[in-house]
Amino acid sequence: MALQKCGLNVNSTNKELLPHGTQAFPCAGYESTHKDSIEDLILWHWHEEIEVIYIKKGTMQLQVLSEHFNVHEGELAVINANALHTAWGSPYCELQSLVFSPLLITGSPDSSFALKYIAPITECSRFSCIILNRDNSQTANLFSEAFQALKTDAFGYEFTVREKLSLILMIIYKQLKPYLLEPNTPKSTDSLRIAEMLKYIHTNFSGEVTLSDIAAISGISEREALRCFKRTIGESPVQYLVKYRLMQSADILSSEPTKSITEIAGECGFDSPAYYTKKFKELYLCTPKDYRQNNEQNLRSH
Repeated sequence: MALQKCGLNVNSTNKELLPHGTQAFPCAGYESTHKDSIEDLILWHWHEEIEVIYIKKGTMQLQVLSEHFNVHEGELAVINANALHTAWGSPYCELQSLVFSPLLITGSPDSSFALKYIAPITECSRFSCIILNRDNSQTANLFSEAFQALKTDAFGYEFTVREKLSLILMIIYKQLKPYLLEPNTPKSTDSLRIAEMLKYIHTNFSGEVTLSDIAAISGISEREALRCFKRTIGESPVQYLVKYRLMQSADILSSEPTKSITEIAGECGFDSPAYYTKKFKELYLCTPKDYRQNNEQNLRSH
């Protein structure tokens, strides 16, 4: 089957739109490297699939809502379906990941595999992300066998991938088993509010957006919106908005080389080109013009 190209494509609710695998075999593999830089940041997103990330080299910082994880070389991070997350190198990491639908394991939402094992863990309120450390070499070996089978298009890779991922989920099930009989707590208020506010920012970033607008979408005060963002994202709504605008502008600088910097600034919600250039330089440590030129040089060198 080989690997899919790594990259995010999200809709206005931050749900990733990229199909992971195919309908016949809903699993995809990815390899990527990440530094502790804005260009390599994995943006906030979520998907309906479970994701298993293996750190081949270095350390990755992973944030799943307000939970922070250091994932070290040789460790696995298993992220639950529908969990909003972001990640970056700390200061550098090489990772491999498998993103797969629970249906790959269960075959049907009504099967005993689904009802007895997979649904209880995907619906478990205690499971947003679990780190399987390097002391448990079994899980790393299971992942590597699955990943290599997919990557090399080995004969019968479908059986290998499904078997190895099933065994990893059984390890997760055993860890969570003491909690599976507990009544699930409702999704946290912060989680719901952040999802609504991020959706609003990502949908409306090109226009005029104020803190009052962001707070209103969740029906809370500006002060509570600030507290909610600080607790969960680690920065204010306006700081996140500006950074998101700058990151969108960097994509346009790279993908549309004939578009003027003034035009890009306006498209990304900046009224003043001078202010845009100032904030861009603060984040990327170079001007938009230099960023575009450096990107063009890198493309030519490759």
